[in-house]
Amino acid sequence: MPYVITEPCIGTVDKSCVDVCPVDCIHGDDGEQMFIDPATCIDCGACVAACPVEAIYADADVPDKWKGYIAKNAAYFGN
Repeated sequence: MPYVITEPCIGTVDKSCVDVCPVDCIHGDDGEQMFIDPATCIDCGACVAACPVEAIYADADVPDKWKGYIAKNAAYFGN
């Protein structure tokens, strides 16, 4: 999984990340949080800079307190 959206996104759902994603891999049907599709993401990192709440991390860089979001993101896409 290249990038993961973590807790700061909850309730914010700014969607700036969606606007800059060149492959349309960021989704969020529940209106609470956005998720990155690991099968579609090309690991470009454009979403990281666009996030106004600094919620997006490379999977290896997710802070320990938010490691659970790696599994949450995978589960959203059935992985």
